Amino acid sequence: MAILNLIPNQTSIDFIKMRKISFAVVIMTTLTIMFSLLFKGLNYGVDFKGGMTIELRTQTKPNIESMRSTLLKMSIGDVSLQEFGSDHDLLIRLEEQKDPEAVIQKIKSTLGSTVEYRKIETVGPKVGREMVQKGFYAICYALIAILIYIAVRFEWRFAVCAVIALAHDCLIVLGMFSIFPLEFNETAITAVLITASYSINDTIVVFDRVRENIQKMRKDNLTDILNKSINETLSRTLLTVLTTLLSVVALYFFGGNVISTFVLPIMIALVIGTLSSIFLASPLLLLFNIKYGKDLDVEVIPANQNIPV
Repeated sequence: MAILNLIPNQTSIDFIKMRKISFAVVIMTTLTIMFSLLFKGLNYGVDFKGGMTIELRTQTKPNIESMRSTLLKMSIGDVSLQEFGSDHDLLIRLEEQKDPEAVIQKIKSTLGSTVEYRKIETVGPKVGREMVQKGFYAICYALIAILIYIAVRFEWRFAVCAVIALAHDCLIVLGMFSIFPLEFNETAITAVLITASYSINDTIVVFDRVRENIQKMRKDNLTDILNKSINETLSRTLLTVLTTLLSVVALYFFGGNVISTFVLPIMIALVIGTLSSIFLASPLLLLFNIKYGKDLDVEVIPANQNIPV
């Protein structure tokens, strides 16, 4: 018996009935994001498009707006300033410069000798392109590995449905960096991979219950089996996402600008991943016509392997 249930045990929401609406929403959001990625692209940061990053510490709390205005007057292109760590630490990002050394000396002379320069890095455009390529390879490899794992643990239909939902979740996160003014950098790749790992965990829990109920409810139709499975795991799903969100929200509001920029897409991804396991991955099983009832020829899973809700 579960210690805490957010959802009553006898809940019977007809999620599968809403599949046409959920599929329509998925198709529209996917097309919108693909259109944005194709014509607008990603808002690449210095890590990917090349440029300079300067970490510095000031003796007093800096006036960011005044410092930004001063740097912009130097005609060195776009300048991004943000606090990180303590109130005296700043991160300056500059676009690629023709003469980086001259620009660094110009900044040092402009800001004065009271500033401590802790780290100065230059990233070339070639290195940036390689990082983008490797980042997308990492995402693709993760999806392929998940596809193989689920195909072995369940069957290929479950694997295809899970990866379709997972690819949709990752695409949503990528779309955020295209549609909204969010910088796509190394931490963005990490956010996408975190999205994949969290989303697939939630989908596996639902699929495991689907597999159990398929063997127990041989006389029921597949729609009833899927609805029952989703409802039985709904309390566990909500408890997991709410617990995780509490931690992420705390980081967003109290972790500083750098941390909040990193966790913002993760916050969205947690919600999207939870919704996709219910409204996308599970209804897709109906379209792929997985085996059930008389067509099922597998052994019944022992009761002690049931997933607690």
